[in-house]
Amino acid sequence: MDRLRCAGGRRRGRGARWVVGAVAIALVVGLSAIAHAGEDPFSAIAALSADVESRGIAALAVSGNPRAAAVIAALREGKLYAWKWPRPDPPLYIRTATGFVDARSGAAVAAPPLLNLRRVIVSDTVRAAIDTAAGTLELASASATVRLKAAETLFQAADPGALPLIDKALAAERDRQVLRALRQAQAAALLKSATGSTAERLAAVGTLAERADLSTRNLLSSLAGQPPAVAAAIAAAIGDIDFKLKLWGVAENVYYGLSLGAVLLLAASGLAISFGVMGVINMAHGEMVMIGAYTTFVVQQLIAAFAPALSDLGLLVAIPAAFLTAGALGVAVERLLIRFLYGRPLETLLATWGLSLILQQAVRSIFGPTNQDVGSPPWMSGAVQLGGLTLTVNRLWIVLFAGLVLAALMAILRWGGLGRSIRAVTQNRRMAAVMGIRTPLIDALTFGLGSGIAGMAGVALSQIDNVSPNLGQGYIIDSFLVVVLGGVGNLWGTLFAAMSLGVVDKFVEPFEGAVLAKILVLVFLILFIQRRPQGLFPLKGRAAEA
Repeated sequence: MDRLRCAGGRRRGRGARWVVGAVAIALVVGLSAIAHAGEDPFSAIAALSADVESRGIAALAVSGNPRAAAVIAALREGKLYAWKWPRPDPPLYIRTATGFVDARSGAAVAAPPLLNLRRVIVSDTVRAAIDTAAGTLELASASATVRLKAAETLFQAADPGALPLIDKALAAERDRQVLRALRQAQAAALLKSATGSTAERLAAVGTLAERADLSTRNLLSSLAGQPPAVAAAIAAAIGDIDFKLKLWGVAENVYYGLSLGAVLLLAASGLAISFGVMGVINMAHGEMVMIGAYTTFVVQQLIAAFAPALSDLGLLVAIPAAFLTAGALGVAVERLLIRFLYGRPLETLLATWGLSLILQQAVRSIFGPTNQDVGSPPWMSGAVQLGGLTLTVNRLWIVLFAGLVLAALMAILRWGGLGRSIRAVTQNRRMAAVMGIRTPLIDALTFGLGSGIAGMAGVALSQIDNVSPNLGQGYIIDSFLVVVLGGVGNLWGTLFAAMSLGVVDKFVEPFEGAVLAKILVLVFLILFIQRRPQGLFPLKGRAAEA
């Protein structure tokens, strides 16, 4: 038994010595690989250390190697593989759909044993190095847009190791916008580095202060251990940036308020006309907006099925389609329901409210209760940068569309035969009837015109809101508020009230919340109506009808 214990102890001792020896050999090989990695970027990328890997990525990006872009792209996509066991000059492979290629040469190779391979690790440190390297490679592009994007990437990375490359790019750059971005990237990298005199750092702070955006503020706030003069300049720059950001925030609220006002203008214009001519409180007006949005959905589906080449023009086709669909429905509602209830406002309100519930349920039965996906064409996507203000293109188009609809409506009411008849009936219904104007027909056409405009509002809303059976409910109350504030039947008053309410709503919401903001606006309107019950711009001549 004692001999067995001794034999087992000797075997365990030999096993332990073998493990220690293997670990020592692996460490020696690994250390030699890391040492070699400092000379060869590909070997550094294959290292197990994230810091060594990051340095290898940076070295490869500035090396001018024609394989740099492909290797860095493969690393970003998780397709770069290295030899699992530490060794000098380790193999590095890119996995493709058809097999493996050698990362160094790009030549196809026989598939290596998968047991011997590992995917190169992409940690947060490595990912930052990849982003910087991608920007570095794109600085040599012939496109100024690509170089500008690369300079912005370098600014965000603020990597001191990229300073030599930035200096080289600055010497060769001629585009003013790219030059400005490169100087900002140079300033950010310089402030992050351990080099640079106080004067150079002060100049860098001044360069960054001109940029005045949130990313610059965050970068300046993260700087520590600066000389006293530089720290004071950074504090002053942060204060200046905060002030400019507040100004840009005000401008952004105004823009979003105007875009909301444009939506309210579209929704309320038709209501202002029908309410002004017939005095009908149409609670189903919001459902006309919903009908326009669903018409947009149907048009897009039909074009996708029968004319996919015209998909980008689907929204333009939906505008007249929504106007005709909602307008025809409005004429039918007036002829079949509203005309029997003139002079009975309470019954009209209840009847149109019931009609709104019927229309909502009909849409639920046909299209389902869930939101429908309405796409935006490419020309309505993206954003425009104006200083520190980002203007979304879809809202810009909505503001322009609302202005065109209002101008067309004013032209119809001012110069068209239908417009003259509408104005006559609005000002004095009995006198208009005596002069031979068929007031019942004008009522139907006016209601149809107002409903058609609401349908076009639905087309616009489909680009910024969910298309659902409840779409119109969120805008009907605001539409009535716009009409009452601006003056019943007055389109100029509707324009002013819509834009005012939109801007006020966007300024109050961040402080009080959406619900309380609506309550405050409603209280203000109640107090205002007590002083001016006819609104801001009342129509003249209404008293003659009484």
